[in-house]
Amino acid sequence: MKKEKPNILVVNDDGIDAPGIRALIGVMKTLGKVVVVAPDGPQSGMGHAITIAKPLRLDKVNIYPDVEMYKTSGTPADCVKLAVNQVFKGRKPDLCVSGINHGLNHSINVIYSGTMSAAVEGAIESIPSIGYSYDDFTYDADFSQCLPWVKKTAELVLEHGLPIGTLLNVNFPKVTTIKGIKICRQANAKYAEEFDERQDPHNRNYYWLTGKFQANDNGEDTDVWALDHHFASVVPVQFDLTAHHAITILNSWKFN
Repeated sequence: MKKEKPNILVVNDDGIDAPGIRALIGVMKTLGKVVVVAPDGPQSGMGHAITIAKPLRLDKVNIYPDVEMYKTSGTPADCVKLAVNQVFKGRKPDLCVSGINHGLNHSINVIYSGTMSAAVEGAIESIPSIGYSYDDFTYDADFSQCLPWVKKTAELVLEHGLPIGTLLNVNFPKVTTIKGIKICRQANAKYAEEFDERQDPHNRNYYWLTGKFQANDNGEDTDVWALDHHFASVVPVQFDLTAHHAITILNSWKFN
């Protein structure tokens, strides 16, 4: 008896026309039946925002051959919610993949990332989920070095599944040759942020967020270290934000 191909949901935050999602669709088509639900425009930095104060649009589009595709006016997290409820009609896809994002989502960036939030939403829906990001912000980024590793990680997740409440954050360095994959922890690193203050033609102040990336972590088991040393980083991520190590401490306080 022939085994049915897995159903694979593809989402992103750079928009349905982004080259990164085109590259991801190409790989996923070799692994299963692909359904795409993606924002109708860029949604970078949206985090896990959802749309509750205005109606959502969901329109079928024909961009790539043999792929069922929809664009939505919503956020990356909205994309997954709409996919599960309106496209799959409550059935769960076998895999949810998000990306490939133009730019890294390592260390603290995972909190702000629309790419990763789409994958998190997939995991919340009990779908094995992966977020993919590449260290190249340019529109015409060459994803060819990433694609074999994208395929391998997706194949392994389809084969083995993931622990409940867990998803994968996969980042690729921009190098000639990726050495391999390192299973990592999230680095203690963030942006030292500044705001560039300017004035508009009406003499009103406005601000652009800027800053420099600072790594406060010398560990050789982190995503930052792996990427700096030409490895793809794979960090298992959970959406349970409970600081379990702090429960004992808080129980020692005199609340009552």
